[in-house]
Amino acid sequence: MTKKTERPQLVIDFNCAKPLGEAVYEAIREAIIKNQFKPGERLMETELADEMAVSRTPVREAVRKLETEGYVAVIPRKGTYVASLSIQDINDVFEIRAALEALAAYNAAVRATEEDIQAMKHSMEMESSMWESSDLIKTIEIDVQFHSQLYRASKNKRIENLVNDLREQTYRLRSTTLATPGRLKFALEEHRKILAAIEARDPKAARNAAFEHIEQSREVMLCLLRYQA
Repeated sequence: MTKKTERPQLVIDFNCAKPLGEAVYEAIREAIIKNQFKPGERLMETELADEMAVSRTPVREAVRKLETEGYVAVIPRKGTYVASLSIQDINDVFEIRAALEALAAYNAAVRATEEDIQAMKHSMEMESSMWESSDLIKTIEIDVQFHSQLYRASKNKRIENLVNDLREQTYRLRSTTLATPGRLKFALEEHRKILAAIEARDPKAARNAAFEHIEQSREVMLCLLRYQA
């Protein structure tokens, strides 16, 4: 019998083309990103399987993948829990991101093509339309899109590869910062400063704007963590 909870029930679309294990993984991951499963909350495989009307096998597979990505922690003889984010974790991730984004923006100011610039402008237009949206996942996807275009504009594949290594950690952090009232609007203004410097072919200004953007995101995240403590 499906366990009743205060959060929205996890639902699987059995008519979709993706493998069942992937659909289960995405459902649990999205619930964690949306903070429907709270940090430190225990996840019971049997209850999750019952809720989604699947066997325990795809749930177990999903949990293993979520563990490798840092979304959950499996503690021997105790169970599976939604991973908490420590101040050290947050500082480590943002420190790396700030350095990589600053370098990417610097390079982009020198190397970006007109096509790169237009792609970033299009992403910002999409971001503007999301100000009043309650679709957190879509908002995150558009933010990720802008930053991915920035990395490509840097014409340095190793920057892209290094950022991809942090993809899931930064995705989860984005879900917290961008859900903060007013943050999306400020983030968009910060994106505009980055792009303006790139268009002006001013690498130092682009680097500084990108670094400041990530530092602002870090500060929002740390403030939230202190507030919740």
